[in-house]
Amino acid sequence: MTVSLKKYEKEKCIGCGACVEYCTRDVWRMDKKSKKAYIAYPDDCQSCYTCEINCPVSAIWIHPHRYAPHMWPCSYEYGQKSS
Repeated sequence: MTVSLKKYEKEKCIGCGACVEYCTRDVWRMDKKSKKAYIAYPDDCQSCYTCEINCPVSAIWIHPHRYAPHMWPCSYEYGQKSS
């Protein structure tokens, strides 16, 4: 599992599919036999917390220190353009 996903308690899962539905990176899938969620692509997790937030039984816990990629050039901070 990825560093960002700290805990998934499969026994708590009620099979609602919220994690699958809301995951923006398509990390989660539903197991047809057990009717519970599983992590199909752990390396694709971006720690966006949508699975944790939308899980009605709190079966998912994402690492508290989320990965935040820079969305701007590293020399551009606080409204200052690089020279």
